[in-house]
Amino acid sequence: MNPQDQPIEGMGDLLAYFHAAQTPREDWAVGTEHEKVGVYADTGDRVPYEGPYGIGALLEKIASAVGWERVEENGRVIALLNEGASITLEPGGQIELSGAPLADTRQTCSEFNTHVDLVKELSDDFGIAWLGLGIDPFHEVPDIPTMPKGRYDIMRSYLPTKGGHGLEMMHATATVQANLDYSSEEDMIEKMRAALVATPIVSALFGNSSISGGKENGYVSKRLIIWRDTDPDRCGLIPFVLDPDFGYESYTEWALDVPLFFVIRGSTYHPGDGTTFREFMSRGFAGTRPTTRDWDMHLTTLFPDVRLKKIIEVRGADTVPRAHICALPALWKGLLYDKGALEATWELLGNVTPEQLDAGQLDVAMLGLRADMAGRKVLDMARELVEISAVGLARSHADGFANHDETIFLDPLREQVEKGKSPGQEVAESWRGEWGMNRERLIKATRY
Repeated sequence: MNPQDQPIEGMGDLLAYFHAAQTPREDWAVGTEHEKVGVYADTGDRVPYEGPYGIGALLEKIASAVGWERVEENGRVIALLNEGASITLEPGGQIELSGAPLADTRQTCSEFNTHVDLVKELSDDFGIAWLGLGIDPFHEVPDIPTMPKGRYDIMRSYLPTKGGHGLEMMHATATVQANLDYSSEEDMIEKMRAALVATPIVSALFGNSSISGGKENGYVSKRLIIWRDTDPDRCGLIPFVLDPDFGYESYTEWALDVPLFFVIRGSTYHPGDGTTFREFMSRGFAGTRPTTRDWDMHLTTLFPDVRLKKIIEVRGADTVPRAHICALPALWKGLLYDKGALEATWELLGNVTPEQLDAGQLDVAMLGLRADMAGRKVLDMARELVEISAVGLARSHADGFANHDETIFLDPLREQVEKGKSPGQEVAESWRGEWGMNRERLIKATRY
């Protein structure tokens, strides 16, 4: 039997999922996921799936150019796979590169730039520009095409019943995130806690969604505001991570009480209709019992700022220009993969209360690096955090856990700190200044 088809009999099976994912220190790697919003360069219109110059045709072209395996749903290509990496289709036509887990940031950056260069070259023939921004700068949800994936149809029906911005999250936003390993439950706890308290600071360094609907929206990161009102059951800062008894079991208990988006059997998506995973285990759903595959899928439909699966995902950053993309995995690697840096991160931020964390994130959404958190300037904490990461990266290199000095990838963040403003602040200033609130100028300046 495929391990993914193993029936879930009780809590032990759910906890075993996390124990089985533990990875020895020498095998740790970092994966990077990067979304980008595409528009037609001449009009600024979003790109539909259909048509000779649509997303579907572009995915076919990429597959043919590089030999990636096609993944289809109802006869339509919705993803491409290749040696641990994938290109997937987001709800509004954003495309996401999920990079292979790699031990070296140089490899990660090379993978990302190779992907962007390829997509840019093939997209240019279609007149499509991919933007290094965390949100669609021009369109409201009704003007954004939808993509043909069954899970997204269910989410479009469900999320508006839970919050006011679920459809904006799905169709208008773009993020870059890093995925990291853990070696034990204790290691997971330390990393989850440090990542949680550092997330608002990282969000300030990468806040880049200040223009939406064709105008300034009043935020440095509108994406953060959107996520805060998407679904309180499955999103947010999950403050229980800071509780003394946090571990695999408490994360599992939380996940068990989040309603299912859907259950997949064969090629059919069955809407969850409010059923929690706990209820799925106790009484079944749609005539079926849960399997490890269902648990794995359920965990991917939870969207906290720091997410636990077979890896730890840090999800607080907006999509940004190229150099900043490579900075994200380096920053988190330096903070979380070196014991001394992990401890220094906690020393810097570990006294922040859940209430201060929440208020700080809200202030970061509005002001970016000019925000305050727990009575301190976010800019000052960002400066310290970047240098803690640099020390962690240097020590990992010296200890033989990196083939190269990776601190160079933090240079864009050091420059951002010296400017004292987030990328989104710079975009807003250029929008009302040199770009003259002109679509074509914004596209030209922010495209990859």
